[in-house]
Amino acid sequence: MGQNNHSGKKALTSHYFLEPGYIFVPDHSVSISTVIGSGVSICIFDRKKRIGGMNHFIFPYIATKGKTTPLYGNIATIVLLKMMLTQESSPKFLEAQIYGGAYHPEKNNIEIGRENIEIARKILMRNQIPITSQDVGGEKGRKVIFNTKTNEVAILKVDRLRDMDWYPYQ
Repeated sequence: MGQNNHSGKKALTSHYFLEPGYIFVPDHSVSISTVIGSGVSICIFDRKKRIGGMNHFIFPYIATKGKTTPLYGNIATIVLLKMMLTQESSPKFLEAQIYGGAYHPEKNNIEIGRENIEIARKILMRNQIPITSQDVGGEKGRKVIFNTKTNEVAILKVDRLRDMDWYPYQ
């Protein structure tokens, strides 16, 4: 996808689909997309360097040492922050957006969605990262597209997640 920048040249933005349990912090402009239900995605953006990254976790917390995996919010969020810092970002220029945490009444997973939202907020607050936007809770899943260069996010709410929603670029 080409975008016009202020110099009149085209800036290419590549696409990356983020699966559950993964974190992505690119070193160039990327459009990161994911599909979330009760899971949560956090988009982190550095206002000064104009770079960003995203995680996608489906469980709130794991306490067992040695079984660390970014499927869990307490791991995925801390690792996302550390990955941003390895890009030479300063915490004072970071901001966050939180999406997801839905529940489906028939599946009775209301608590896991709420707990996922809570762990995201708690870790960001503890690290003094302001939350500038959020679309969380409710009964609908979300398709999220995050532009790591502009910090723009597009959200499409869906009643049901289909298999094809997971791999939109195939």
